[in-house]
Amino acid sequence: MDGPTYDGVVLGAGHNALVLQAYLCRAGLRVLAIERATAPGGGLATVENPRHPGFLHNPHSFFHRGATDMPWFRDLELGVRYVEPELNAAMLLRDGRALEWWTDLDRTVASFAEFSRTDAAVLRRWALEFQPIVEQILAPEARSPPLEPGRRRLLLERSALGRRLLEVSAMSPLEFVQKEFECDAVRAGLLFFNGLREVDLRLRGFGHSIPSLLAAPRKAQMCVGGSAALANALVADVQAHGGQVRCGVELRSILVENGRASGVELSTGERVHARGFVASGLNPQQTFVDLLPAEHVPPSLRKQAAGFEYNVIAPLFAVQAALREPPHYRAAAARPELDRAFLVIIGLEGLDQFEGMVRAHEAGAPPPHVAWGACPTLFDSTQAPPGCHTAFLWHKAPYALHGDPLRWDAEKEAYGRSLLGTWSEYAPNLDRSAVIDVFYQSPLDTERSLPNMRGGDLLVGAFTNGQVGYNRPFPGAGAYRAPIPGLYLCGGSTHPGGNVTGLCGYNAASVIAADAGLVPWWSAPRLEDVLPTA
Repeated sequence: MDGPTYDGVVLGAGHNALVLQAYLCRAGLRVLAIERATAPGGGLATVENPRHPGFLHNPHSFFHRGATDMPWFRDLELGVRYVEPELNAAMLLRDGRALEWWTDLDRTVASFAEFSRTDAAVLRRWALEFQPIVEQILAPEARSPPLEPGRRRLLLERSALGRRLLEVSAMSPLEFVQKEFECDAVRAGLLFFNGLREVDLRLRGFGHSIPSLLAAPRKAQMCVGGSAALANALVADVQAHGGQVRCGVELRSILVENGRASGVELSTGERVHARGFVASGLNPQQTFVDLLPAEHVPPSLRKQAAGFEYNVIAPLFAVQAALREPPHYRAAAARPELDRAFLVIIGLEGLDQFEGMVRAHEAGAPPPHVAWGACPTLFDSTQAPPGCHTAFLWHKAPYALHGDPLRWDAEKEAYGRSLLGTWSEYAPNLDRSAVIDVFYQSPLDTERSLPNMRGGDLLVGAFTNGQVGYNRPFPGAGAYRAPIPGLYLCGGSTHPGGNVTGLCGYNAASVIAADAGLVPWWSAPRLEDVLPTA
């Protein structure tokens, strides 16, 4: 059944796909996005508690690090409001102490000094040293199509900042903290705070990740109204500029005519044609193995796509709670500010816990309870009825529990109650007196609701075995161009990776516009022209 024809068709309506679509619609193209879920946004989901109306929960994406500094946030002027709480993160220790990260560097240093004056001075030094590296190299790199690795090294080696970045990057995050910091709690806190980005802490090539995080101009932020408010604003912008988003639609295949991607066929048999491009926001297996007919994909390409790897330690188990009052932490008796901390980490005491956590994930066993979460309604009262609150706690848990992901269906409730019990050890009012309702989400639940996140991997792909930069998702499919003409990639499996940055879609829009001969209405300078030269 022949359907309509568009300039472009986007597969999926996650935030990267929507960002790409918004840019190209504003450039004058007529673009359709097709989404299997009943609502757009992918991980940008906000759901109402079905048993208690008015309580809003964000089941996937919540901490949007530096969203307001992203170029698309500036360019699109979506009217979405973000807040960035001052006490941005706090790691609560069982002895009542707390390691605090503030938006103000001086206050962060003062907190670290309570653990080690030496470490506090080292933290300040690294934060200040890496500020120009973040501003002049790392931020432009994330906001541009990636360079071929050899070319990138040559360009970085021409400047002092670039050479310093290469030097620090050669370490692993674990080696970095062991070399630079002396206090066990400080080392653990820095690694876990950094580990929220799911970089393998043992992997060399990412030693810069911790100082760059410390030097970043923005910290964790949250979207007022819930994460879905960002998705809804992006859809509204797309529609205002002639684009369409169709939800609740299943894809059957990507159409290929004369060797070029030319549209899609839906599960209903309807064919939607694309005269210019098809852009996939899906993962490599979905794109190259499931949707592309085998006769149009060389075996070597199918093998590369099938071999794309996912994060073993990325999947999350979540506790979502509707509350009569916010969590009140024991440690707040001496430090009242802790009851207003944004991101709260519990269960982490020292560096030696990381090895056990990794071993547990690799074995499919439940790891010790080290978790983090937030109470969104402390900063946005619209997400609960008057006087009430919502809160959540995330815990890294294996996707294949004891070797079988289906075991989560039988064990989820008991596991969730156990995790809630650990949470109440730090916040005693969560022993049920403050709890109106609670529900749990397993890594399997994540994959079921978001198949793009294979194995429950919220970042849609590991940063190991070369799956970074120009080689993400794999050599030959980097820089957003698939090896099949007319087919592009724009999801979290491309550079710079998962998390809510919108940069995969932003960068892909520049590539598609260039290939189509469009003059961009936005400013997107070439990376080679902006990297420092001395």
